Amino acid sequence: MKNKRKKLWTAALMAVLLISVLTVPVFAETNDPIEVVNNLSDFMFGLVRAVGMVMLGFAVVQIGLSLKSHDPSQRANGFLTLAGGVVITFAKEILTLITG
Repeated sequence: MKNKRKKLWTAALMAVLLISVLTVPVFAETNDPIEVVNNLSDFMFGLVRAVGMVMLGFAVVQIGLSLKSHDPSQRANGFLTLAGGVVITFAKEILTLITG
């Protein structure tokens, strides 16, 4: 029991030490709040694009497996996932086209 407790405290200490070593101060360079919002928007759309790419990859695998197993419902789900992945991947461009 003492050995487990010692390992737990050692792991907790190492985690705290690692977090304290890896922290980096960040200084804002701009005073323009619009630029800050635009940077956050670009970051969020980058995350959304990454999720869309993962969905596209999953859809391609799902379509390939459905073609191999001759399963029409899986094929339909694969094509729906593919369409959703395309929409999510290009969400920023779609919104830009809609808003002008």
